Amino acid sequence: MTNLDKANLRAYNQRLNQNKFKKPEEVIGYMSAMQAQEYAYAKWAIGLRMQSPADKTVEKAMTTGSILRTHVLRPTWHFVLPQDIRWMLSLTAPRINAGNATMYRKQEVTEAIFNKSFDVFTKAMQGGKQLARAEIAKALNEANIATDDLRLTIILMKAELEQLICSGARQGKQFTYALFDERAPMTPVIDRDEAVARLVLRYFTSHGPATINDFVHWSGLTVADAKAGTEENKQQLHGINVDGVNYWMGTDVDFSKVKKTGAYLLPVYDELLISYKNRDAMVPAKFRDKMGAITFFPTIMFNNQVLGNWGRSIGKKTIDIELKPFGNLTKAQNDAIETAAHRFKKFNGLSQ
Repeated sequence: MTNLDKANLRAYNQRLNQNKFKKPEEVIGYMSAMQAQEYAYAKWAIGLRMQSPADKTVEKAMTTGSILRTHVLRPTWHFVLPQDIRWMLSLTAPRINAGNATMYRKQEVTEAIFNKSFDVFTKAMQGGKQLARAEIAKALNEANIATDDLRLTIILMKAELEQLICSGARQGKQFTYALFDERAPMTPVIDRDEAVARLVLRYFTSHGPATINDFVHWSGLTVADAKAGTEENKQQLHGINVDGVNYWMGTDVDFSKVKKTGAYLLPVYDELLISYKNRDAMVPAKFRDKMGAITFFPTIMFNNQVLGNWGRSIGKKTIDIELKPFGNLTKAQNDAIETAAHRFKKFNGLSQ
C-alpha cells in the first residue's frame, strides 16, 4: 500500500467521492465527531460529504439541535450528534479535565466557583432559554463570579464537559449555549470499555486506513485504549502492515470504487488532514516543508493530494476565491479546481 493508496482510501472512507449523505446528521453520525472551531468552514466540511449540500441546511441542523457543537475531543470544538454526546463526553471528559487542571489552578477557578457557576447556568437557562456568551458573563458577574482573562472560557468548557450545557441555536451571528438536558436526549449508559470499542470502530471505519497513533491524535485517548479497542473489533476491521506499521480500516470497502480523480477545496481543519498524526499520504514530498500552511489554512486537493492553499471573500451576492498553489497548475488541475469552486459557491447559495 503506497502513500497514494492510503490517500485514495481515506477520501473514499470519508465519503468525499462516493456514497454521500443526504442530511448533515448522517454525516456526523458516520464520522462520529468533526472538528468545528472555524464554524463557517466546518459547515462546508459537512457539505463536502453531502449529496445536495447547502449552508442553510447545515445551519438548520444546528438550530434545531439535530447536530450539536461542543468540546468533546482533545479538546477543541467538534460537531457531534445528540444521541452520541453523552457517552462520548463520559469517555473523554476525565482526560480533558486532567489536562486542563493546571489552567484551572492558574486562573484560580476552584470547584466551589465551578459549582456556583453551574447553579447560575441552571437558573438562567432553564425553560429553554439559550444565552450568548455576553449574557452568560453578565449573569455570572451579577453572582460575583469574575469572567476576566480566560475564566469565562474555562467555566463554559467545564460546564460542557460536565454535561450541563451545550450549543444552542445561533442568534444572528452569535453562538448560544443551552442546558444539556434540553438539547440531548437521555441515552442508555454504556461502560468505558464499550465506549472505547465503539469510538475505535467508528474512527477506523470512517477514517481508515489509519494507525493506532492516528486514533490517539484524533481522540485524545491513550495508546492502551486504542489497542484494546482495536483488539475488541478485530473481526470488523481489516489490518494492513506496511513497512512494519499496522493500518486499520473497516472491512466493507469496495476497492473497485476507490477513486483518485477530482479536486476539493478543503476547509481548514478538515478531517481528511487534521484527523491523522502523520499526513504524508496526502502531501507530496516536495510540499512537506509547508505543513504549517497545510494544517492551519484551507487546502486545495487534486487527486487526493495537496496542491496549495485557498481563501474566500464572501459578499452579499458574490464569493471571490483566491488560489494559492504551491507550484504551477496544469489545465486539468485548473479545470477541476474551478468545478470545486463552483460547488463551494453553490453551497453558499450562489447559482454561479
